[in-house]
Amino acid sequence: MPPILSLRGITKTFGAVAALTDVDLDVRAGQVVAVVGDNGAGKSTLVKVLSGVHPQDGGTITFDGGQTTIPTPAAAQRLGIATVFQDLALCENLNVIENLFLGQEIRPFRLDDVAMETRSHDLLKQLSAKIPNLRAPVAGLSGGQRQTVAIARSLLGEPKVIILDEPTAALGVAQTAEVLNLVERLRENDLGVIMISHNMADVKAVADKVAVLRLGRNNGVFDAAEVSAEEIVAAITGASDNVVSRRAARS
Repeated sequence: MPPILSLRGITKTFGAVAALTDVDLDVRAGQVVAVVGDNGAGKSTLVKVLSGVHPQDGGTITFDGGQTTIPTPAAAQRLGIATVFQDLALCENLNVIENLFLGQEIRPFRLDDVAMETRSHDLLKQLSAKIPNLRAPVAGLSGGQRQTVAIARSLLGEPKVIILDEPTAALGVAQTAEVLNLVERLRENDLGVIMISHNMADVKAVADKVAVLRLGRNNGVFDAAEVSAEEIVAAITGASDNVVSRRAARS
């Protein structure tokens, strides 16, 4: 199956700093690609290029078989790329339905609460999510439930690729499992998923491919089922023998 999203030679500089240099990446429908790397490896810049925050300086982006550009976040959404950033951008004083439709309200003549609630139930059912009360303020939800709301909101535009930026950061064990289940649901719904993560256990649990960035460049693409945590850490750090890789090997 050809990639739904393909990057070739993506370059991005900020003054004298080369954040990305000749980066390649392929994502297929129904595939989870984990993008990993140390701080400053270029992960956040790559996310912002794909989400239209920072247009690339060089290279090509092919989406659904056609070469394209992503000059703005609105262009990314129209193209079919949705991004869930680490801060989630939820309004804690609003309820689940209001957060899902904030700025995208259904209003043929006036606000259609019934249609929005029905659509909210459908989105959450698609993710097999469990949020008992959609009229409850988001402030009262767990971290995993908030991530669920943010992911469900990203599905409103019916994207083909979803980018998750550190989706399990600062979550407990149960909440992390909840979010990883959501990633599985996205794959089962035939979406391409790019997951930025520092957590090797999460990467090994749900990823099909692992793409390593180091100092803004590609440093390996691995089959998640076959690569060891030690090999991934070695690609991230650029060294095959260090305390981190030895710890990964023992685990």
